[in-house]
Amino acid sequence: MYESGEDYLEAILMIQNEKGVVHSVDVAKKLSVSKPSVSRAMGILKDGGYLDFSEGTELHLTVKGQEKASDVYSRHRLLTDFLVKITGVPEDQAEKNACRVEHDIDADVVAGITKWMKKNK
Repeated sequence: MYESGEDYLEAILMIQNEKGVVHSVDVAKKLSVSKPSVSRAMGILKDGGYLDFSEGTELHLTVKGQEKASDVYSRHRLLTDFLVKITGVPEDQAEKNACRVEHDIDADVVAGITKWMKKNK
């Protein structure tokens, strides 16, 4: 899956956690993208089995989508916390950097950071 697809899934999960219901316009606002861009991405995610649409404009993650979104969000939170702890930078700066790294980091590196964070709470 491309980085942008992961960003969309993560945004949907975050909005779902905040509001309970997710609409395309919410995703567009969250990611600062156009509504046509969201529509195109939602079609791709639906075709990939990550997303369903209900009647109207509600978006729903499938089990596959929920798992992928949760994985991406988990990496995002781990990296944000790690960067704050290690570098002392503000959370918003750490979060921006984590967002860039979360898509390309190897699983064994994530496991190592997780182990380190548990050991160094």
